[in-house]
Amino acid sequence: MKLFISSCILTLASLVAQELKIKANSFHADEKKGVSVFEGKVHILRDKDELNAHKVTVYTDEKNQPIKYIAKGDASFTIVTKDGSVYKGKAQKVVYQPKEKEYHFFTDVYLRQLDEKKEIIGNEVVLKTIEGKAYAKGAKSEPVIMIFKMPQDEEK
Repeated sequence: MKLFISSCILTLASLVAQELKIKANSFHADEKKGVSVFEGKVHILRDKDELNAHKVTVYTDEKNQPIKYIAKGDASFTIVTKDGSVYKGKAQKVVYQPKEKEYHFFTDVYLRQLDEKKEIIGNEVVLKTIEGKAYAKGAKSEPVIMIFKMPQDEEK
């Protein structure tokens, strides 16, 4: 069993340019279905990107290439985009599509762009890292909140 787990983790790690390291309290996989599930204090680290959650499911294609990651339960993350922008945040659910380099955040989303000092609070946020674009929706009874840090007015 340990050999199978190591093999699955090494397969996932070899599929990306940087090393992918996943820690969790438990792991199970169905190679035929292309599904690997990590549960309990899941911590994923790849280059400068980091993801923490209670449960992460990794879906792979027929060539064992990751096509989707779904993190659920108090997810927190750090994302560094191609142009060097750094985002930190949290959500109850995170869906990452590696081929598109696109993140979808759901429920109680808080996303902060550190280098631009911008914050987004909403119920659904999409971050397209290649294009450098973000989209947000509020919940039915809650609006999207955008916070921008403004330079101090020197005349005051």
